[in-house]
Amino acid sequence: MMGAASTLRLRRRMSKTNAGNFFEDFTVGQVIEHATPRTVTEGDRALYGALYPSRFALSSSAEFAAAVGLSPAPVDELIAFHIAFGKTVPDISLNAVANLGYAECRFHRPVTTGDTIRTRSEVIGLKQNSNGRTGVVHVRSTATNQRDDVVIDWVRWVMVNKRDAGSPAPETVVPELSAVVAPEDLVIPEGLDFSAYDHVAAGEPHRAGDYTVGEKIDHVDGVTLTDAEHMLATRLWQNTAKVHFNTEARPDGNRLVYGGHIISLARALSFNGLANAQLVAAINGGSHAAPAFAGDTVYAWSEVLDVADTAAPGVGALRLRLVATKGRDEAMVLRGDDGKYAAGVLLDLDVWVLVPR
Repeated sequence: MMGAASTLRLRRRMSKTNAGNFFEDFTVGQVIEHATPRTVTEGDRALYGALYPSRFALSSSAEFAAAVGLSPAPVDELIAFHIAFGKTVPDISLNAVANLGYAECRFHRPVTTGDTIRTRSEVIGLKQNSNGRTGVVHVRSTATNQRDDVVIDWVRWVMVNKRDAGSPAPETVVPELSAVVAPEDLVIPEGLDFSAYDHVAAGEPHRAGDYTVGEKIDHVDGVTLTDAEHMLATRLWQNTAKVHFNTEARPDGNRLVYGGHIISLARALSFNGLANAQLVAAINGGSHAAPAFAGDTVYAWSEVLDVADTAAPGVGALRLRLVATKGRDEAMVLRGDDGKYAAGVLLDLDVWVLVPR
């Protein structure tokens, strides 16, 4: 048997490691400064292109970016989002069952190589689930660069395991969140000018006025998920959530594909039909409607929800519903008659993108 002294030494050794926060460790108003600032490199840009079939000209070509007023060329907005999100995982979602959704996400300024991103979060909502074993945590996260400029801010909610199912439930607080970022509140990158936009280099001729509210676009192409790629991507963003790597973290023994991996795949696939959607300005909301696993083939379609002008020369904005599906849905159906997501829907993302007008 282990003596008292040995037990104490073991506890001390174990206390130096981070088991992550469980649901009962969170309190509304709690502010968490996340560790490990991350400097963005050209390697991030190259690896992103290797992982996702993204071909948007602005983040691919320094010459194209400079021609529309952005120099040095920014990296893809989702690179910055994934890095900023990854900082939050050890403190917010290391013991997550699943990341559930997003709201009020705005991209405040382009991120370029050499920028260093760090993130802080505030807990703004808690609600224990009826099973008593898990709860939903709402956090507002803010990513800043080395000059303390805000790069991205967003709200997300995540289902987190409880350490002890018998621990008391906290007071329920569910934050009120905006359904959409108003067009006038979109942050347009300083200097962005689409007046002399090069449609040939971009790959398609379609401007903001060529899209109509209610129009649906089948992006046609599909990508089959593999464990190797989604785990490489998740490690690239320093996302440590157990369910993405450890087959013992889920009862079914399957590694859950990081929801951000599906977002990036859907965004990359949307190039076919939305090649001129050069920048993501905001994520109004989003839901991971179903889990994704290696072997699933992901397709995407979009619905135009709104068309708006901006104050920047030649720059318009499209509000899109970007939907990722397991298997191709040529009918492009989001929900069934019962109001629930249709079979095969993996992601329902509401975004503003910037396009030439």
